[in-house]
Amino acid sequence: MTDTVQVLIAGAAALLVGLVLGWAAHTTVVRRRGTREQGFFGLPEGSECVLVTHRDTSSVHWSIPRHDALALLGLAAVVENCGAHLEIAPHDTGLQGFGARTEFCVGDPTAHRRLAAHMANLLPGVRVHPGDETGADRGTLTIGGTAYRADPGAVEYVLLARLTGGEGGRPVFLAAGQHPVTHRAAIRYLVRNRARLARKYGADGAFCLLLKVVNSQAYGPDVVELVVDASKTATSPPSRRAPKGD
Repeated sequence: MTDTVQVLIAGAAALLVGLVLGWAAHTTVVRRRGTREQGFFGLPEGSECVLVTHRDTSSVHWSIPRHDALALLGLAAVVENCGAHLEIAPHDTGLQGFGARTEFCVGDPTAHRRLAAHMANLLPGVRVHPGDETGADRGTLTIGGTAYRADPGAVEYVLLARLTGGEGGRPVFLAAGQHPVTHRAAIRYLVRNRARLARKYGADGAFCLLLKVVNSQAYGPDVVELVVDASKTATSPPSRRAPKGD
């Protein structure tokens, strides 16, 4: 065997070893990322979760508003990646208490019964204005004495929260907004920033973020800004101060 052949064999062996080690390292990183994602969403392999939404009141049949449906599709992809199974349920269907399985509650808290119940129980520091006889101020969010009113198509707000409670300890995710486009924006924010949120709040941490959707009439759900991390304020009893304007 010549020196040239030996060098070629050694080079091929080194290349093969490098490929195997690289594949193993990549597999380990992917597995760890998947495990962190399962922990953040509370979706271990083979587990179950429920996506709760309300019906489109403009339809005579049971249907989901378009933006809400697109938000649920984004969540369905996450559930599938985690190897879990999902169920879609209407907000006014009798469901079990929370904590036994991961839950995603998406919608308008003035019309979504289960979402309103979760907010009343888990976010006592948040007030949602039901609106007057004319519908004025409907959906206005008051947090820490500050009122966040919607300017439809220009500035709209949505709460994105990850909360825990009840038996089982599985998280409840809330996307409570002033318009269906804000629900979709909140879910996109959650999915895109899941790794950063998991690092900041921990796999079992709770949070409540107020997001602002800017110029949805032109940009849809694409331009989203974080207004405030209301995790402490929203989970504390409300103060007696009079609300300020946003």
